[in-house]
Amino acid sequence: MAAQTDAVFAGSGMTFAELAQLPVTLNVSTAARALGIGADKAYALIRSGTFPVKVLELGATTRVPTMAVLRALGAEAIAAPALGEAQSLS
Repeated sequence: MAAQTDAVFAGSGMTFAELAQLPVTLNVSTAARALGIGADKAYALIRSGTFPVKVLELGATTRVPTMAVLRALGAEAIAAPALGEAQSLS
């Protein structure tokens, strides 16, 4: 059963393992995949101002903070080990 639970997180198309390996910010396509929507839909939502998480407009580049995506999925705990490691380095 654990393998099935890890196979797909909340129908998102990403496993827990994949979510745990995400970088600090994501491109729109990766954020869309994590949220279980297509890239075209994600860009349309961003243009309309209704994308479900904060986006960073950096000139011609749009990035999505990974923590915002994890919060939207209710999966913040996935980042906890990395956050603890970062705090111990400071």
